[in-house]
Amino acid sequence: MDHQGFLVLLVVVGYLLGAVPFGVVVSKAMGLPDPRTVGSKNVGFTNVLRVSGKKAGVLTLLGDMGKGWLMGWAAMQWLTDERFIMFVALSTILGHLFSPFLNFKGGKGVATALGAVLGLSPSIGLLLLLVWLGAVAIWRYSSGGALAAFGCFPVVAIVNEQRQEFFVFSLIVSGLIWVKHKDNIARLWNGTESKIGQKKQG
Repeated sequence: MDHQGFLVLLVVVGYLLGAVPFGVVVSKAMGLPDPRTVGSKNVGFTNVLRVSGKKAGVLTLLGDMGKGWLMGWAAMQWLTDERFIMFVALSTILGHLFSPFLNFKGGKGVATALGAVLGLSPSIGLLLLLVWLGAVAIWRYSSGGALAAFGCFPVVAIVNEQRQEFFVFSLIVSGLIWVKHKDNIARLWNGTESKIGQKKQG
């Protein structure tokens, strides 16, 4: 069912859902500091975890991953053209990165992208999630885990999937994640990146 109007509707819904900043929503609902004003001033899981604790961090992670998974899964169920499926999934990630609710700023897209991949290909999504968690557990750098997972994504996609469109999607998403982490890459290189459980360095 790839009617043009339905595709446009899914893309718009995906973008707007992706644009919902769960870090801000969760923090305000729990009476906690707005993550845009404290710590790294990022609305994602890592900053919320650092400044507001585990409960708020986990809820933010579940919300951001959930919106990505929902649109990836919905696209797989309701569309047949692979290009359209990937476009809907990508719209959710772009909504998170460039949210109209945050003056077209946003998070770094890791959780939402992981959720989207889980919706499109559960096996690959689970593998990326394990790489991310494993790298974080070993080195305690959330950014390092994200870079490792999405550095692997195109390789895993081309080895395990026969869909050319999925491979192109993996390149675009990984590129966006790495660009969004350019400052983290510099701090990792200089040895000044904050670890999980460590307060952000001034």
